Parts: sequence; structure tokens; C-alpha cells
Amino acid sequence: VVTEGVLVRKAASGDEAGEDDPHVWHDPENAAVMVANIAEALAAADPSLASTFAANAQVYRARLDEVEREVRALIDAIPEQNRKVVTNHDAFGYFFARYGLEFVGAVFPNSSKEGQASAKELAALSDIIKAEGVKAVFAEEEVDPKVARELAKDSGVRVVTGLYADSLGPPGSGADTIDGMLLANARKISE
Repeated sequence: VVTEGVLVRKAASGDEAGEDDPHVWHDPENAAVMVANIAEALAAADPSLASTFAANAQVYRARLDEVEREVRALIDAIPEQNRKVVTNHDAFGYFFARYGLEFVGAVFPNSSKEGQASAKELAALSDIIKAEGVKAVFAEEEVDPKVARELAKDSGVRVVTGLYADSLGPPGSGADTIDGMLLANARKISE
């Protein structure tokens, strides 16, 4: 589905399955469309600066294209059998679809990070992690990793913290812009 030039995907799991996934910024092509839309809106609001807005949008589009290549190289270096991912919640669908990663499951049973998984759901996810050969459970920076740590421990895999799903990183973190966040997440996943 395309809305205002942005590809909209459906959530993959849990209570939100089939509903529009709001995490559109995890695909750099969607981010580029949003930048162009913002530049157009700013130009309409202040036509005297239209050329400045267009030039800035073009510079940022080039940066997103560069990050796209860097992220692609990082993910392509991961052996295909290791491209199976478990996260805190279903927030990376755009990223996974773009780069060929397989979403296996989420610690929280819906696309919200506020849901609670039952012990039965976590045991089932642990079984899936083992059966699928998942190498790590990824926890977002914005979510307490306690449950993800326990799931990883029970599954015999690593927990990797510090992915950015619903926010950017703090100033100076390297993940404080969309392009920086995409690259920081790709580096964590590829490690």
C-alpha cells in the first residue's frame, strides 16, 4: 500500500497483525519521500526560501542513499541462515523487508511495547528461537530489556540492547538522526 508516496506495510504479529505498521521511517526510501514532502510543504509556506529547502532536501536524500548502501553492505555480510531476528516488539518490519531479514517473533505480543507476554507465549517464543537458529534477541533502547534478557538466557542466545525503534538516540549518540539511527541499528544487528 502506498500513502502519500510512502510505502505502508501491515504489522506481522500479535494483536496488531494486519493493521498498518506506523514505523515507516525504518526504510530509507520512505524517509526520502518524507524529506521531499517536508521540503515541498516548507516551500509552500515560505516560497522565498523554496530553493534552499529543495537544496537541503537534495543533500539529505544523497545522505540517505549513502546510508542505504552502507546498511545494505552490513546486512549482506550476514550469512543468510543468520538473518532471523527476534525483537522486543514488531517495529522493524520496514527495515527487515528492505534488507532481507526474517522477523521470527517479538517479546511483546503486539506492535506496542506496552503489552505483556505470558509465560506460555515466552516459552513458545524460546522454542521458536531454538528451532529457527536465531542468534540473538534484540532489545530497543526505549524499552527495559529485562524480559528480553530472560528470554535470551532461557533460549541460550545473546541479548543485544540499544536498537532504536520508536525514537532517535540522544544528541551525540550517532543515532540522533534518521540516517544515523538506520546505520546504528544495522551495525548492532550485523555484529
